[in-house]
Amino acid sequence: MGETTPHFREGQGEHLRRTVVLVGMMGAGKTAVGRALAARLGVAMRDSDAEIEASSQLSIAEIFDRYGEPFFREKESAVIARLLDGPPCILSTGGGAWMSAANRALLTTQAAVVWLQADLEVLWARVRHKTTRPLLRTRAPKATLAALYAEREPIYALAPVKVAVAPDWSIEQTAEQVMAELARLGAVDGYAGDGK
Repeated sequence: MGETTPHFREGQGEHLRRTVVLVGMMGAGKTAVGRALAARLGVAMRDSDAEIEASSQLSIAEIFDRYGEPFFREKESAVIARLLDGPPCILSTGGGAWMSAANRALLTTQAAVVWLQADLEVLWARVRHKTTRPLLRTRAPKATLAALYAEREPIYALAPVKVAVAPDWSIEQTAEQVMAELARLGAVDGYAGDGK
C-alpha cells in the first residue's frame, strides 16, 4: 500500500508553520483526513470531540443526554482554545464548532482553517449507520441531516479555505488537496506536490 501513495510518507522536508483546523459536517472526513495530514507532517493529530470525551470520561452522546448541547458547546470552546495554545498540530473539530462566532474568530486568527465540503449524499452514506451522532437521533435522521446541512453550509462557507470532497476520492487524495491549499497559504513549508 505504501507504494501506491509514496507521497504520504513522513520525512519529505515539509514543515507545519501553524495549526491546521478542519471544519465541516459530520461525515466530511475531518478525522480521517486529519490523521493522514498529521502522519505526513510528523505532527500530532488532535480531535476536539475526543479531547472532550477523555476529560469528561463521557461520550459525546452521554454529554448531550445528561447536560444538553449548550453545556457541550461551552466545553468544546474551552478545549479548542487550549489546543490552539499548544504546538502546531492538525485539529479536527466537531461539526458544530464552527457555528460559534467566538470560535470562528479564535480559529481564524490562530490557525489555518479548512472547510472539507462534501455534498449531502456523500455525508448521508457515511453517517447513516453510525449510532454515535447525537444530533441524528431523530425519527427522520436523513431529514435532520439535510436541515443541519442547509443551516450550516453558509457558515462553513466563511472558512478561509475550501476543499471539495469528491465522492470517489481516497483519504490520501483529499489530504493532498488540503496540502496544496496549505502550501498556497504559507501554512506549510517544503511542499512539492504529490510527485505524480
